[in-house]
Amino acid sequence: METRNSVSPKDVKFYTTDRLREEFLIQNLFIPGETKMVYSQIDRIITGAAVPVEPILLTAGEELRADYFLQRREMGVINIGGAGTIIADGKEYPLESMDGMYLGLGTQQIEFRSSNAQTPAKFYFNSAPAHKAYPTVLIKLQGNPQEGTIIIKDENKVELGSQKECNHRTINKYILPGQVESCQLVMGMTTLKEGSVWNTMPCHTHDRRMEVYLYFNLQENSAVMHYMGEPTQTRHIVVRNEEAIISPSWSIHSGCGTQAYSFIWGMVGENQAFDDMDHVSMGELL
Repeated sequence: METRNSVSPKDVKFYTTDRLREEFLIQNLFIPGETKMVYSQIDRIITGAAVPVEPILLTAGEELRADYFLQRREMGVINIGGAGTIIADGKEYPLESMDGMYLGLGTQQIEFRSSNAQTPAKFYFNSAPAHKAYPTVLIKLQGNPQEGTIIIKDENKVELGSQKECNHRTINKYILPGQVESCQLVMGMTTLKEGSVWNTMPCHTHDRRMEVYLYFNLQENSAVMHYMGEPTQTRHIVVRNEEAIISPSWSIHSGCGTQAYSFIWGMVGENQAFDDMDHVSMGELL
């Protein structure tokens, strides 16, 4: 597990391109047969991925000084690959592509499996410190609710933007109060419509939460220009398919791609109010 330190905006405005990428960009997350994790000291979020060819057990590692990974933590997962299964304390949860899962504090054994090793599952996850055990559940975009399975509510499937503004997109909220309870983790996925390339513009910050973006569904020769920094000290990082960005609470987080794409967002911090944002007008940006 790699560890990244917290950073000050007073320092970041002097960073070179290489230093910006070193601090905020997460690459090579999805390695077949492996688990890759990055521990950020910004609100102590862990960003990771598991691509099981053979079954993979999630372990705590030396960095957590814990008996098991979720001894003091909670975790959200979204599968962006082929069909797979997560086994949590002996119970099997099948995940198709774009299915999600919340795993609560105290879940001791977590195993990732793919249904077909030739088209493995790609389990992307965010984990945060937790103080209370909430139920472990499977999360699906559609279907019939049943015990242990949550279907995303219609009000948590939000269409925003327009083709004229090049930001027509659908936001699917997976983990948030009133649907899937958690201690602090809020998580979801945004998909841009064909012909749209901008996300989160006009932009915002949220001083009470940090955020991690995972960009995916990009072609090999495509990229997203991810914009970050204080509103009057903006910088950009070139992001390619299945790469993630750590966004501190003081930073804007927006992107413009060479094609339509999707991204998973995960937030942790002071509150779970999705609409608690500090909006930045276009005239303020520099």
